[in-house]
Amino acid sequence: MTAAPIAAATDARPAADLEQALRARVRGEVAFDDYTRHLFSRDASMYSIMPAGVVFPLDHDDVAAAVRTAGEFGVPVVARGAGTSLAGQTVGPGLVLDTSRHLNRIVELDPDAGTAVVEVGVVQDQLNAAAAAHGLMFGPDTSTSNRATIGGMLGNNSAGSGSLTFGMTIDHIRALDVVLSDGSTARLEPVDEAERLRRAQADTLEGRIYRELPELVSAHEKAIAGGMPLFWRRACGYRLDRLAGYGEANPFDLAKFVVGAEGTLVLATRAVVDLVPKPKRTVYAVGHFDTTHGAISATLDALSCAPHQVEMMDRTILDLSREKIEYADLGNHLVGDPAALLFVSFSGDDEAALVEKVDAVADLWERHGHGYHTLKLVTPAEQAALLKVRKSSLGLLMAAGEGTKRPLAFIEDTAVAPEHLAAYTERFAAILDEHGLEAGFYGHCSVGCLHIRPFVDLTDPEQVDTMRVVAEKVKDLVAEYGGVNSSEHGDGLARSEFNREVFGDELYEAMRAVKRLFDPAGVLNPGKIVDAPPMTDNLRDRDALPPAPPLSTALSFEVVGGPGAGMRDVADRCMNIGLCRKTTSGVMCPSYQATLREEDSTRGRANALVKALSEPDPAAALGDDRLHEILDLCLMCKACKSECPMSVDMASLKAEALHQQHETHGTPLRSRLFGAIRSLNRLGSATAPLSNLPGRIRPLRALAERTVGITAARPLPRFARNNLVRWYRRRGTPVAGAPPTGTVNWLADSFTTYTEPHIGRAGIELLEAAGWRVELAGGGCCGRSSLSKGMVDDARAKASGLVASLIINTESDSPIVGCEPSCVFTLRDETLSLLPDRPEVRRVGERVRQVEELLVEAIDAGSLTPSPSSWLAGRRVVFHGHCHQKAEVGTAATVALLRRIPGLEVAEIDSGCCGMAGSFGFEAEHYETSMTVGRDRLLPAIEREPDDVLVAATGVSCRQQIFHGSGRTAWHPLELLRSALDGAGERP
Repeated sequence: MTAAPIAAATDARPAADLEQALRARVRGEVAFDDYTRHLFSRDASMYSIMPAGVVFPLDHDDVAAAVRTAGEFGVPVVARGAGTSLAGQTVGPGLVLDTSRHLNRIVELDPDAGTAVVEVGVVQDQLNAAAAAHGLMFGPDTSTSNRATIGGMLGNNSAGSGSLTFGMTIDHIRALDVVLSDGSTARLEPVDEAERLRRAQADTLEGRIYRELPELVSAHEKAIAGGMPLFWRRACGYRLDRLAGYGEANPFDLAKFVVGAEGTLVLATRAVVDLVPKPKRTVYAVGHFDTTHGAISATLDALSCAPHQVEMMDRTILDLSREKIEYADLGNHLVGDPAALLFVSFSGDDEAALVEKVDAVADLWERHGHGYHTLKLVTPAEQAALLKVRKSSLGLLMAAGEGTKRPLAFIEDTAVAPEHLAAYTERFAAILDEHGLEAGFYGHCSVGCLHIRPFVDLTDPEQVDTMRVVAEKVKDLVAEYGGVNSSEHGDGLARSEFNREVFGDELYEAMRAVKRLFDPAGVLNPGKIVDAPPMTDNLRDRDALPPAPPLSTALSFEVVGGPGAGMRDVADRCMNIGLCRKTTSGVMCPSYQATLREEDSTRGRANALVKALSEPDPAAALGDDRLHEILDLCLMCKACKSECPMSVDMASLKAEALHQQHETHGTPLRSRLFGAIRSLNRLGSATAPLSNLPGRIRPLRALAERTVGITAARPLPRFARNNLVRWYRRRGTPVAGAPPTGTVNWLADSFTTYTEPHIGRAGIELLEAAGWRVELAGGGCCGRSSLSKGMVDDARAKASGLVASLIINTESDSPIVGCEPSCVFTLRDETLSLLPDRPEVRRVGERVRQVEELLVEAIDAGSLTPSPSSWLAGRRVVFHGHCHQKAEVGTAATVALLRRIPGLEVAEIDSGCCGMAGSFGFEAEHYETSMTVGRDRLLPAIEREPDDVLVAATGVSCRQQIFHGSGRTAWHPLELLRSALDGAGERP
């Protein structure tokens, strides 16, 4: 029998009627616009299918109403969490249900029973954070735990690196509240035979399932026993083996049976899950190997020591990590240049016993000649850099593709028994070599699962054919070793086609019968697990993306996209792995963290731009109002440039999109005002204190809000009459400091120069005390403010003027520093895109350094000596870094500087964006979002600190937000160091 096409039924009524019916019956949002449909046409796989519409259900009843309505219209339904599925499980025609937006409550957590009741949109790290307070955790540990939802883990039967100890998701499910394919609801849980018979009497779909499924299992008992792959770690097919032999000692458990069914049998809305004790300590042995095969061969020795996990990363991942600022610390820990690392962890409560096991592994490897060095990581601080890279392996690998040649997940989830892994991997690699494919190797050696993603260009028909041939050969190879074709990522569109061969005809037909029993009308996620289309259908790059029409852009995208790259190339770097949907760490993506809307993630915006840039007239499409609704809440924090593994530079993309919109519709007055901020600040300083009065007069603030949209809710900066330029010109001869070091140029930025000149004075005096001759570089604006408003031509003119001034008026090899990161780092980032054909621009950018670096060097060299200060002695300071600083260079230099102030205890806040983002927080329509972003992590972290704790921040916007949101003064680190100079000991 041929596979059914993945499409809505031919008698489906018009989408407009479906949309209207859904709006009448569902309380959550319903979206049928082209942009929303496009955003949900993709997941983290190589597939793309356009849905008819998207529903964001509020609760269980909404899910049921949506399924019933879709069934009436003959439209399929696909449930979706974070959309991180790698095999195409969460794309399909018909209706997509995004359960992550609203169904994300932890309903109950019972530490005594070791259980939690959660809605399916709860993120794994969210659950673990709540459980950690009771010394518990959810056992399966996925690498995507900061965005993967429990519902997605149910659908895939996810496992992760700790499955050797904790098993798979299926092992931790007690009960499920589900919606069946006809829109009726049920509670799935273990039942004894009497209860099963009672439920089977109902004249409902649930009753029919309880009547007929046991008969089906009994009829195919031999096929189930002989056709299921023997290896335990599997996420493929329907788990009929879980129902075989049910009886008094083995209850009939539909909850576990539907785990891994990829939303093809039921849609879960709530789960009762088991929690496990969280080990108090974990220690690591990290073996260094000259070859990947050598690392894999050392796995059995590691397993003999009863580890918690054994993970491998090859050189491909290690080399990619060295190119990212976020992982820069890795190089400080590795020994030599390993071709592969093997991470062996031991978890428990007795650290000494765990360290003994690490020593035992190291001794075994040395005795048997495995590897050339073993790193022993005991404390969390020692482990942080390497574990961060290990958990980010997928993202790093996905970033390695060039153009349309990408690392694809079509053979990346096989698993064999660990004793066969070395031989199996050698033959696997030979298949790749035979077909000229390159791939990175990483994954879970402890359970025989390596994630291997060959680089393939889906726009090349020959490579698509090669992909299929390789998939078939690998499928046969894994069967030869008694393994499984999918061990944790599921079948989806990538592997379902092969399930008849994997399971045999009888067992496969039994699975088809299961699908018909649960879903007679084929409503739930058709084309997955059974009756699937060919794996080469619905490919994202080949089938869904037309050639990019020509577009003349004001910015050059070759800086971030490589030679010849255009705007769409940069947007289409997104591979949808969804790291921008994380909500508990890092900066990216601030507005998503505030709204939990897909369109407010970096991924959502990138995909929206891909759609616009694929239109016949992309310039006109970039002026579309709906597109700019999607781009509107982007704070241009630039976190995606460093935190996104693909470095999708949304700040530059938004600037260009705004420019194109202005070309079509004109530039708004408010944008022009903010773009001219240097001139306005200079004027405000010249007329101070009179210029500060309007900001204190309520009617004038209200007028400004009504006329130009500048919120009256937020205080305006106060202008200083004695600004930095005036102070510098009038101060006379500076006091001599240490022996002369050279000349450094202080960038008089457009903000602190006129509103917080004391910070600039502190920086200049510190540099002079360290022996530097400081020249004030006040040659104009860097263009940052204009660029943020899409005024690219104006930004280019300003940047050109500043660069020319720096070239003419400064020594060619002298450093350029400043105290406002957004301005300083514009010289080494956006200016290159504004002026790509001028080599002197790059030379100026290369001279930019952090003032903190120069001061740390001076302190360490003894030319600058901070003294103990009565004001700072014994004080604690919490530090918040500016987003642009984090994106460009990280905060290590600033933290190091603070730690060199005698008597000061320093802690860096694990916070995202402050929410201010320059002009964003001053804009009336953005004020509430700005405050929501600030209240996510930054402001609560500050409010938890006692009143005598100091707060430090490098960004002018950050200091404004902190004072407005918490009432606490945030000091620039330079002010704190200046107060400790020469025993001054005074409050700045």
